[in-house]
Amino acid sequence: MSRIVGYAPGAYDLFHVGHLNILRHAKDHCDYLIAGVVDDAVLEVTKGRRPVIPLHERMEIVSHISYVDQVHAETLLDKLDTWRELPFDVFFKGDDWRGTPKGIDLEKRFAEVGVEVVYFPYTVHTSSTALRRALLTLDGVQGDGATRDFASELA
Repeated sequence: MSRIVGYAPGAYDLFHVGHLNILRHAKDHCDYLIAGVVDDAVLEVTKGRRPVIPLHERMEIVSHISYVDQVHAETLLDKLDTWRELPFDVFFKGDDWRGTPKGIDLEKRFAEVGVEVVYFPYTVHTSSTALRRALLTLDGVQGDGATRDFASELA
């Protein structure tokens, strides 16, 4: 019986329970889980902003999650290029991608090379975007210089 390798990419910025849930569910569906931590520059291109936590620190955090067998710095924009570099059998994503043009394209392209795309429930009540907003709101209440500088990093 062959080993099923799974790949769960993400920014994993401001690590929260939604990230943990994706990794936990992913590990339940494969024998060996690789967490792809998206590079700072790639995040800037794809999301229009740099992460709060730098890549090496995000990788360190994710490497200590018991569900993760390997951490990979994802430096390529195309997930299929990542697959060519680091072959895997199953690709995991939050279900906020399901049915979107990006998700449909991803499914089609991965199907052509035999990779299954599996979606897990998106944690609506907690997200890095919500955490960023909360930190900015706290900055408005506190108004101290240190927090204001931190808030400018979040914007």
